[in-house]
Amino acid sequence: MKAIMVMFDSLNRRLMEPYGCDWVHTPNFARLAQRAVTFDKAFIGSMPCMPARRELHTGRYNFLHRSWGPLEPFDDSMPEILDGNGIHSHIVTDHQHYWEDGGATYHTRFTTHEFVRGQEGDPWKGVVDAGVARDDNRYARTRLQDEVNRSYINEEGLMPQAKTFAKGIEFMRANAAADDWYLQIETFDPHEPFFTQPGWKEMYPHEYDGPQFDWPPYERISEPPEQVQHMRYEYAALMSMCDHYLGKVIDVMDELNLWDDTMLIVNTDHGFLLGEHDWWAKMRMPWYNELANTPLFIWDPRAGIEGERRSSLVQTIDLPATLLEYFTVERPPDMQGQPLRDTIVSDSPVRAAALYGIHGGHVNVSDGRHVYMRAAASEDNAPLYNYTLMATHMRHRFSIQELSDIELQAPFDFTKDCQTMKIGSQPLPGRWIADFETMLFDTDADPGQLNPIEDAAVEARMIDMMADLMRANDAPSEQYERLGLAV
Repeated sequence: MKAIMVMFDSLNRRLMEPYGCDWVHTPNFARLAQRAVTFDKAFIGSMPCMPARRELHTGRYNFLHRSWGPLEPFDDSMPEILDGNGIHSHIVTDHQHYWEDGGATYHTRFTTHEFVRGQEGDPWKGVVDAGVARDDNRYARTRLQDEVNRSYINEEGLMPQAKTFAKGIEFMRANAAADDWYLQIETFDPHEPFFTQPGWKEMYPHEYDGPQFDWPPYERISEPPEQVQHMRYEYAALMSMCDHYLGKVIDVMDELNLWDDTMLIVNTDHGFLLGEHDWWAKMRMPWYNELANTPLFIWDPRAGIEGERRSSLVQTIDLPATLLEYFTVERPPDMQGQPLRDTIVSDSPVRAAALYGIHGGHVNVSDGRHVYMRAAASEDNAPLYNYTLMATHMRHRFSIQELSDIELQAPFDFTKDCQTMKIGSQPLPGRWIADFETMLFDTDADPGQLNPIEDAAVEARMIDMMADLMRANDAPSEQYERLGLAV
């Protein structure tokens, strides 16, 4: 048996044909929906990029215990487990966060790996006069480096996404006759910046004479309507490029007759706001469904079911369990996700509720209809700690100041008798916590989550679900205190 995962970053499913969009050109996603099972209630777990990928390895939530960071020494890793059972795991990706301090232990869990350079502010090409080293603002440095990178990517074949898919397809062709392999083709697109070549932009003609604007700030919308619409077209152009390269994988599946013995999973880590709720991007606002309810397609050759939809509630943590079950490899006891084989066959549910969020932000729970977003009980959003043996943030190590008064924490039920460091976590600063209180939505009646409701009985039920899931994940006691919940 073989398996392929095609993973995109920041797919807003509401701009995809299989999920009802009628203006963004995604014919290959529509083609995929006819060859696979489409999930309508797939939800994120831990946000953003690397926390989601930790879940993709471990099959358990990340955000209750730590923020962005590497795999821990006690973590179970799905591709490493496959490798240990004689199944070759290979990743090809242009996702530069794998090569930063906070992601450096992920790709090495695969049997083999390939990296394509140049996405976003990847510190790739060195142009001294660009002034990257002279700017001490991290975000400014990233944008300066991105301008340097773009100057070296001036044709379609040089685009990181194009090269990533080419390398993935090279692996497919080289190993089509072999058995027992897992391939992860993972592109950073359509994550911002929405950089494409002119041909993709020409698919969305419109009048615009403003500044270059393809990299949205993580802020409330303040731009004029024509600039907002321009950004949406820039995203649409990149979405259509993603659709095109997905089509190449489907073409090779057809050509090499891989459908008979190859599972195909097409997914994303999270969505992206393009003006919905008057926000750009993610992180600053609660995890509305444009961010949390993600696209997911699975073809399982054992079931042979195509062109059908599933309404059961599933999450990112279920994907590693699904792959291990597919290869008949035993799941480790700490993996809490569930295999989706029966869900694919008959829409059998694997959970009553889904827990999701970001470290230090709202904790959210959905039962598939209602979404409950629990805010911090106090303005200081405390207490909050990181529990880790890998003291790194996204792009840098923990500071000396952060490490100056660490404590040792007794083992959690998933740390395999290992103590961890308990490190005071600076609560998300005010500019990263939007002025939102606890909110409850009925997404059947209000799919856009525009009007929070008040229903004491529903809220009490959702609180019980949230607390049960937190207990099942051995959440630190201070998380209950931070949220004003009973332990």
